[in-house]
Amino acid sequence: MAKGKERIVVGLDIGTTKICAVVAAVSNGGMCEIVGIGTTPSKGLRKGVVINIDATVDSIKKAVEEAELMAGVPIQGVYAGIAGGHIKGFNSHGVVAVKSREVSRKDVERVIDAAQAVAMPLDREVIHILPQEYIVDDQDGIKDPLGMSGVRLEARVHIVTGAVTSAQNIIKSCHRAGLDVLDIVLEPLAAADGVLTEEEKDLGVALVDIGGGTTDVAIFGSGSIKHSAVLALGGVNLTNDIAYGLRTPATEADKIKRQHGCALVDLVGEDEEVEVLSVGGHKPRVVSRKALADIIEPRAEEFFDLINREILKSGFDDKIASGVVLTGGTVIMQGMTELAEQVFNLPVRRGYPMDIGGLVDVVNSPMYATAVGLVKYASTHTSEGGFGTNESRIFDKILSKMKGWLKEFF
Repeated sequence: MAKGKERIVVGLDIGTTKICAVVAAVSNGGMCEIVGIGTTPSKGLRKGVVINIDATVDSIKKAVEEAELMAGVPIQGVYAGIAGGHIKGFNSHGVVAVKSREVSRKDVERVIDAAQAVAMPLDREVIHILPQEYIVDDQDGIKDPLGMSGVRLEARVHIVTGAVTSAQNIIKSCHRAGLDVLDIVLEPLAAADGVLTEEEKDLGVALVDIGGGTTDVAIFGSGSIKHSAVLALGGVNLTNDIAYGLRTPATEADKIKRQHGCALVDLVGEDEEVEVLSVGGHKPRVVSRKALADIIEPRAEEFFDLINREILKSGFDDKIASGVVLTGGTVIMQGMTELAEQVFNLPVRRGYPMDIGGLVDVVNSPMYATAVGLVKYASTHTSEGGFGTNESRIFDKILSKMKGWLKEFF
């Protein structure tokens, strides 16, 4: 797909509450110009995992059609995001002997293979192998060991694994919607591409992407990912609390959360009021906005406590000097960053898509961080072919792609 000298790439964020397709024209210099976006409510997923393929296909079609209409180009292939509680990340270490006393591309490939040679259950496969650093004869902190002299090469990598069936269902849903899946990308990695600066990644930063059904955590330091995790909680939990607390339908609770929600009671004025629709045909009621904040704050604080525990468990809590970056649709709510600063005791900012052109004002929201990150990821990675509908070992192809990317870097 091309438009003049530009390459057209499409990111498809398949989330629990919304499905978003972003179309970008990538220039020869790698700059992404956003030319189209389509968003539709997601009805076939729960906690980031497909539970109804037909409903997911319908939502994907609507989002893609809307993006096609805005961009004025046909969409055939997409870079799809993957998330969900089944995602697990861990660090690994590999060691090989350097054959010719000078590190070659084959030595780099061998040490990556050695690092990812870990026991894996049959229902799980590798999604990403992300090099953190290389060590040549006890000299650590090396990003590119190619051509260096030495007899021993080590690699520290971060490995992300996922359930095979979850990825297959995403691919199947896209195929039924008439789309080729050019690549599958872990959503917190895409969001990091969208909202983090290189300085933050070097100094140390925790990215927290609070979506509808899941919360993704990714910790970066020295320019590479150090820890990743997915927690099975999100904005839907807040919506449910509001629905129960105010005795209102879930759809109405979601509207109230978006329009009037606040995560910190101290930020709400005494005289602010909210009209609430009742269930069973009863007349609408008026409640104070403080009462709404009283419902939201304890759950939001619980979110941040669980995220903080995950950061402490990672062992990198003292290495995130840049603080925490919050992104995802849920963090748009007033008071989220202020409450997070109290819990984390670190600087906190909202993450907005950056370093893009085109329809910047349309996507200038944390809720589009992952979708924009997917097109930025696609702008730096070329994909040969895609994933077939009947591939049983889809991650074999992903592993071969990883080796291809390593060749691009070295």
